[in-house]
Amino acid sequence: MRVKRGIARHRRHKKIRALAKGYRGMRSTTFVKANEAVVKAGQNSYISRRLKKRTFRALWLVRLNAALRSRGVSYSRFANALKTKKILLNRKVLSELAIHEPKTFDAIVKSAM
Repeated sequence: MRVKRGIARHRRHKKIRALAKGYRGMRSTTFVKANEAVVKAGQNSYISRRLKKRTFRALWLVRLNAALRSRGVSYSRFANALKTKKILLNRKVLSELAIHEPKTFDAIVKSAM
């Protein structure tokens, strides 16, 4: 007896088309193109979740370097001073302090240097 895949296939296709909602042209309507687009989007989102971490770390370093140079210190010397004084603040926290709490950041720079 043969298997007719009417309902199962319809549901699977419907699910993929729902994921491709908002895509342009055949990528949102035709199952094959929608499936390709959804798979590729999944790959890109997986890659981007890892890239985001790098991008933000680079942003924090740029912000820190700018804040430190306006205070007459280079980032590399500051990072070394933090390490030797065993001040365990990460780059994210330091960059946020430099932007939102400049007085606190100044105190950290003084205690490190």
